Amino acid sequence: MSQPTLIKAKLMEALALKGLDRAGWVRAGVRKPESVAAHSWGVAWLALSLCPPEVNRERALELAIVHDLPEVHSGDITPHDGISKKEKARRERAALSRLVEGHPKADELTALWEEYEAGESPEARFIKACDKLDMALQAQWIESQQKDLDLGEFVQSALAKLGDSVWTELLH
Repeated sequence: MSQPTLIKAKLMEALALKGLDRAGWVRAGVRKPESVAAHSWGVAWLALSLCPPEVNRERALELAIVHDLPEVHSGDITPHDGISKKEKARRERAALSRLVEGHPKADELTALWEEYEAGESPEARFIKACDKLDMALQAQWIESQQKDLDLGEFVQSALAKLGDSVWTELLH
């Protein structure tokens, strides 16, 4: 397979995130659940909009884009699936390896995802907060559109992870 053909195949493979519904919304009965790709866009939008000066915005945006990339192959694993954090990480790491195999930026993409997963850099911590904030804001938006749903569990989950921060003010 030629290099351009391989790159195209990998780019096309990643586009499957556009068709992968977020599992939590499906479980909750959302009529038109967002895709994982739409969620990743939401996280990137929050990063662009809310990035504090001490965080490298370009790096944060890179992390936002790749943070759920392995879900192309692992699926959107939620806490309700009964899969341990260790097993989830193993599955996602294997899925990412499969996805980037042969990609000219495989090492860079893997390093970005690993940085996000480790959550040790200011950018990774910021994107993890944006990830939770996006979920909670999406829950509030869905409730405004689908009045018969109570998605408070998603907001409460985000609030528990965000702790006492400026981000929680956006959810009240």
